[in-house]
Amino acid sequence: MRFTGRLPQKDRLHAPILGDAIPRWGNRLSRAMARGLLRLFGWRFAGTVPNLPKMVLIGAPHTSNWDFPLAMVALFALQARVYWLGKHTFVNGPLKPLLLWLGGVAVDRRSASGVVEQTAVQFQSHDQFLLGLAPEGTRSTVKHWKMGFFYIAQKANVPIVPVGLDYGRKTIIIGEPVWPEVGQTAVLAQLKTFYQDVTAKHPAQFSVESIQPSLREG
Repeated sequence: MRFTGRLPQKDRLHAPILGDAIPRWGNRLSRAMARGLLRLFGWRFAGTVPNLPKMVLIGAPHTSNWDFPLAMVALFALQARVYWLGKHTFVNGPLKPLLLWLGGVAVDRRSASGVVEQTAVQFQSHDQFLLGLAPEGTRSTVKHWKMGFFYIAQKANVPIVPVGLDYGRKTIIIGEPVWPEVGQTAVLAQLKTFYQDVTAKHPAQFSVESIQPSLREG
């Protein structure tokens, strides 16, 4: 049986209390500053973080330059350590220490093993590993989501947890885990249901109808 431990919320921001399976990041000062920023701008949380050591977190809608800073502030507020994928060349640049500290993981898209295989290795080599992805891949309007998040979760045998940035209600919504073993069609159906009431920063640039694979990926 898989444990999806749900823990109570005891904070004015309704910030979920993390279980011991979740990797930590930051300290009390960074948490206090991040929570102060969220309060200042009127943001809060809804939902709880599954107490699981490994998962793929997907963030949407992604229509604004504000999405990434908001997500980072939210992670500091929760003290949750979440990694993200970056081009392999960033490890050769002057920003390498900063990007690694922020959770960057270098992947080489030219490699024969592919991004999915390389990322699955990261899951296998860590006791705790949370990966954050933006399946739209761009702030512009898209007709299809990139299915990398599904294939990575499937290969690593970890759940997909949707996170919604709802600018309409100024709420960061954390959804229930969806296991890839139910199949791509079922996963996408659940994600459509989750995101149908989430308002993007620029609503005209997001539609739940885009939560589908391209003909090439489907």
